[in-house]
Amino acid sequence: MTPDARPGLFQAVLLQLPFLAWLVVLWMLLWGQFTVLAFVTGLVVAIFVTRVFRLPTIELSGRINLWYGALFLVQFLFAVLRGALGVTVQVFDFRHQPGAAIMAVPLKYADDLVMTHVAVTASLIPGSLIVETDRDRRILYLHVIGVRTVADVDRQREQVLRWEQRIVRALGSPAQYRALRDDERALAAGGRAGGLR
Repeated sequence: MTPDARPGLFQAVLLQLPFLAWLVVLWMLLWGQFTVLAFVTGLVVAIFVTRVFRLPTIELSGRINLWYGALFLVQFLFAVLRGALGVTVQVFDFRHQPGAAIMAVPLKYADDLVMTHVAVTASLIPGSLIVETDRDRRILYLHVIGVRTVADVDRQREQVLRWEQRIVRALGSPAQYRALRDDERALAAGGRAGGLR
C-alpha cells in the first residue's frame, strides 16, 4: 500500500464508523441483548456485511443536532405508541373495515440518507409501510390503514413530510437545514401577511 493510499483508506474507515456503529446497535436490538457477546458478534457481522456486500461509501452530512435528535426520538416513541393503539382499535372495531390506501409522498429536502431515514421511520410506525421508493424523483409510496377519505390521505402525507423535516433538523446537511429554515420563514411571513389583511 502506498503512503498516498493510507490516508484515503483511513478517511473511508472514519466515514463508515457511524454506519458500523449503527449496524452493531441494530444487531443488539434485534437480539434484545446489550452484552459484550452481542456487541462483539454484532461488530463481526457488521464488518462482514460491509466487506462482502460492498456499497458505496455513505457520505454523512457532518451535522448532528443533539437537541433535535432527542426531540425526534421522543416524538417517534409517542408516534409508535399512538400508531399501535390506533391499529389495535381498528382491529377490534368489528363494525367497520379499516380503510386502506397506497399513497405517494414526494419528499422536499431528502438526499439518499434522509430519504432512507424517512422510509424507515414511516415503516416502523404501526399503520404504515413503505411499499416502493422512487430514488430519482424522491418519492416514497406507502401503504397506510385507517384512511377513508382524501382528507385522511392528505393528513397521512403531511405526517410523513413532518418526519422528513424532523430528520433534516436532527441530522440533515447544512444546505438541507437552510432550505428548511428558509421555507419556514417564508411560511411564517406569508401567515403574518395574511393576518394583516
